[in-house]
Amino acid sequence: MEINDLTPAEQRVWRAFATGTTVDLRPDGEEGGPERTVRAAVLRTLLLNGPREPGEVAALKVLGARVTGVLDLRFAAVDSVVRLGYCTFDATPRLAGAQLNYLSLRDSTLPGLAASRSRIDGSVRLTRCRIGGPVRLGGAQISGALFLDEAEVTAADSAEPVLQLNQASIDDDLCARGLRTRGRIRLDGAAVAGSIDLEDAELRNPDGNVIDAEALAVGANVVARRLTAEGRVDLRGARIPGRLDLLYSRLANPGGTAMRASSCVIGELWLRGGPPIEGRLNLRRSQIEHLDLDPEMLPDQVRLLDLTYTSLTPQVPPERRLPMLERDEDIFDPHGYEQLTAAYRRTGDDHAARLVQLAKQRRHRTTLPWYGRLWGHVQDATVGYGFRPLRALGWLLSLLAVGSVAFALHAPPPLKADEAPQFNPVFYTLDLLLPVISFGQEPAFAPAGRQQALAYALVLIGWILATTVVAGVTRTVSRQ
Repeated sequence: MEINDLTPAEQRVWRAFATGTTVDLRPDGEEGGPERTVRAAVLRTLLLNGPREPGEVAALKVLGARVTGVLDLRFAAVDSVVRLGYCTFDATPRLAGAQLNYLSLRDSTLPGLAASRSRIDGSVRLTRCRIGGPVRLGGAQISGALFLDEAEVTAADSAEPVLQLNQASIDDDLCARGLRTRGRIRLDGAAVAGSIDLEDAELRNPDGNVIDAEALAVGANVVARRLTAEGRVDLRGARIPGRLDLLYSRLANPGGTAMRASSCVIGELWLRGGPPIEGRLNLRRSQIEHLDLDPEMLPDQVRLLDLTYTSLTPQVPPERRLPMLERDEDIFDPHGYEQLTAAYRRTGDDHAARLVQLAKQRRHRTTLPWYGRLWGHVQDATVGYGFRPLRALGWLLSLLAVGSVAFALHAPPPLKADEAPQFNPVFYTLDLLLPVISFGQEPAFAPAGRQQALAYALVLIGWILATTVVAGVTRTVSRQ
């Protein structure tokens, strides 16, 4: 391509390339006018075989151009920096399989970007870009960071993901503060050595998944404060050693799963300060070191089967935590109660831990046959399954008072008047109530009629009370 064949704008770009000078075509340029138009073929020729000057670093730095035609660099090796800011592209740049040093399209408008399996030795900057079609970066290797801050990506009438980063490798951060998307983001199998920043992002795909990030590997944190996600967020199998920060975020997928973070390994999960989640929350089989979970954010359906965590905040009464264990499709999960009990015990709140264990026994009772439920009700009413031992003393004192008054009003006749001890209604009642202790009263007197029925009732209740006390104490001691 000869320089005489170039337009004035293209000549400026051509001459500036050899020295890496920035060409700014924005001032006083009519939209789409010749003074702003640069053919994609000219840019391709420059990047592949442009002029060089000794002692200078060649670079393509253009601002405000309208790029016509297709910038086709598929499988090309480009050793120059590419900065095309505030530009308007008529066609989707094709960079699949290309090798680039650095790519910046900040503040540009594009119909899409095709850069699958590309390799960029520096960073990729798409800050504040307006992209009307899919961004294909699947399998890309980016040695620096990927910037998508305040970018807007939509894919009208497209069934494919709007942002494709599956199997991509990013050696630094993925910065996407304020990102706005309309469609699905695919991060399956991606590896980000640094952190992912999605603060204030607005991601919408109400008819399906908004984020697919199965087996995502992050080196540090996923920060998504004030995130708005309409659609399903799928993080199954993700590895996040730092924190998954969802403070003040809104997760909504009515009628479906709002967030699935099952089988994950997460350092800290912060889910607090936002409105209640609309849709299911699935944390099954995940391992979380610290869980910062606001009970008010939990939806009506929560999946916590085999969830493991070390600490739980904020510190709230168990009455606010227990409902989350009862929202898992009516599945009784004893592991969930044990995890909550351990979390309270680590903070020294043994009373709350006992309440959780009591709730566990009551929930387990609903899974038993009728005779098991009946015996469970007896244990609950008498000693609270061993977690309320003072209740047994209350029963004992109440029955002792009833029996003492009844036998004091009508003392039973002695079996042998000359050998019987002096009748004592209190100790006679204790003889009936306590099956393993004898005060010599019960075998010396023979009640009849209603007194005999009362005596039988006291003996039966005494055995039941003793059995439940022993069962409860045994359960408590064995647990400790």
